[in-house]
Amino acid sequence: MLTLAAPAAHADPANTLNDLWQALSVCARRAQVAPEAAGSEVTVLFTLRRDGSLQGKPRITHSRLIGDNVDQQAFVAASLSAMASCFPIPITDGLGGSIAGRPIRFRLVSGVHGA
Repeated sequence: MLTLAAPAAHADPANTLNDLWQALSVCARRAQVAPEAAGSEVTVLFTLRRDGSLQGKPRITHSRLIGDNVDQQAFVAASLSAMASCFPIPITDGLGGSIAGRPIRFRLVSGVHGA
């Protein structure tokens, strides 16, 4: 099962795309994936509002899933839940204005997470 804690409240807001990837990675890295899902990966597509909250519902645009149907479904559900738990993500007004409404893709790999 994948579990996730929210990003630290005291973290500085992301000011650049690199800061955003780092914040998402820190958030996603807290996830614990069942060993049965080792090697699975999903790419999640989402958009943000100016304030760092999700606009719409994240969706998976690519997946490579390992294990039986139960393990695969659990990994997909946990990945989407984990991503949703990262938001709203603290971002500066400047970054928010630059990325608001633009599609963002983030890849989660069981045990390793990255943009």
